[in-house]
Amino acid sequence: MNALVIIPTYNEIENIEKIIRAVFFQNHGFHILIIDDGSKDGTANAVKGLQKEFSSTLFLLERSGKLGLGTAYLTGFQWALTNHYDYVFEMDADFSHSPTDLIRLYQACAEEGFDISIGSRYVKGGNVKNWDKKRIFISQMGSLYTRIITGLPIRDTTAGFVCYTKKVLQTLDLNAIQLSGYGFQIEMKFKTHQAGFKIKEVPITFIDRVEGVSKMSSGIITEAMKGVLRLQWNHWTKKKT
Repeated sequence: MNALVIIPTYNEIENIEKIIRAVFFQNHGFHILIIDDGSKDGTANAVKGLQKEFSSTLFLLERSGKLGLGTAYLTGFQWALTNHYDYVFEMDADFSHSPTDLIRLYQACAEEGFDISIGSRYVKGGNVKNWDKKRIFISQMGSLYTRIITGLPIRDTTAGFVCYTKKVLQTLDLNAIQLSGYGFQIEMKFKTHQAGFKIKEVPITFIDRVEGVSKMSSGIITEAMKGVLRLQWNHWTKKKT
């Protein structure tokens, strides 16, 4: 298997060694690329220490500051293509995405023939733990809003646990991706769908972080809502032209 798990980090010292070991524990041939945005807590140094143990499977890119989730993944996608990976995963460092689900996302693409598989909270069998009812409602309404505006046939439009095939990343114009945060996740799915790729949602249980600090903010949500309108408007005007 030629698969890379991209994990962006910013101050994840409580989780970083545990998540790396948990991914490798799957014993499924995954490689890991950590993209650290100038963590002040020693996250990058912890990764460097682990590279002595996992010299051929653990990689690190250090960036000068907090440049955002979207740009971290885009940097990782380009690195993955340069290094000829066939399957490329997005995954959080905080165990909200279970490493055991990596194999099911991989199988959906490698064995079932889908071009992208999404770890979904909102399809049958999916679930969310440690969120209050208000947060679940806001998340579900955000996905519904996105589906109404864009027509995306995806229940969990903001999901950040995803497997892309090389074909998708080679086809999309990654330099044209503009949104960040939740908006980035929506834009990638929107453009993948518009390009005609086959998408599967794989049910997962999303568990809110136990250790570390959440990066979610009202600004990220607002940016995503505005970005959805801009995505559909740009698509409509381009199609009309």
